[in-house]
Amino acid sequence: MAPQHDHSHDPQHSHSPGPLADASVRVARETDAPAVGLVQAVVWREAYAAVLPEEVLATFEPQAFASVWRQSLASPPQGVYRLLAACAGDQVVGFASIGPSQDPDASPETGELSALGVHPDARRVGHGSRLLNAVVDTLRGAGATRMHTWVLASDEATRGFLLAGGLGPDGAFRDRVISPDGDTAREVRLVADLDTPAP
Repeated sequence: MAPQHDHSHDPQHSHSPGPLADASVRVARETDAPAVGLVQAVVWREAYAAVLPEEVLATFEPQAFASVWRQSLASPPQGVYRLLAACAGDQVVGFASIGPSQDPDASPETGELSALGVHPDARRVGHGSRLLNAVVDTLRGAGATRMHTWVLASDEATRGFLLAGGLGPDGAFRDRVISPDGDTAREVRLVADLDTPAP
């Protein structure tokens, strides 16, 4: 039976809350690892498509990412490390990973957004903004006064989203080796002060 796409006023469906009524962000559980792995594989393939060869992109497998997340969630590292999941109902559609900044010039009160992604099919409905707000709240709650994140210089969409969210470049950059042949991709650092509450 084909799915219905009737947009008439069907009284049986008029009370439906719609897909956004139960959008949320929560701390990820071990059972979320497969869904987070799937989102990460899709998002990373998209973000790195312009800088990585096809054979390297093919290694971005959901199961490999899920395995790493499962291990991390089962035995979390010391410190304030969190994996946050954006959900549409029960479905995980995005994620954010945070922890202490690993940058050598960072103070002990600097947190890092190490990964952020929303599945392409779930974008532009607020999941990314909810994730970013939860990241800031979680880092503030852990005593962080500053946040760092690194983004591919070529990833205009993610950089634009983070700039609109209140982060800004501080001039730092790094060239990360991304292939066995020594190819590199430039990343730029975006930062935000967290000690001033947002208006």
